[in-house]
Amino acid sequence: MHVTFYTKPGCHLCDEAELMLKLVQEDFPLTWTTVDIETDDASHEKYMLMIPVIEKDGEVLLFGSIGYADIVEIL
Repeated sequence: MHVTFYTKPGCHLCDEAELMLKLVQEDFPLTWTTVDIETDDASHEKYMLMIPVIEKDGEVLLFGSIGYADIVEIL
């Protein structure tokens, strides 16, 4: 599965979510594209209060505090 991961620098929830993505990737076929919302105006407006956000095909799958089990559930 390939997802889009919306994040921004200095976001501790984003750092934790990225760590969880990497842990899940060790056990499951998961890839992602990272988008820094501070460099993309449309993403910033859409997700500034929700990040981190994991999205697939335009649908938000997870946001906020994201754990290992949360990611595994969407696979």
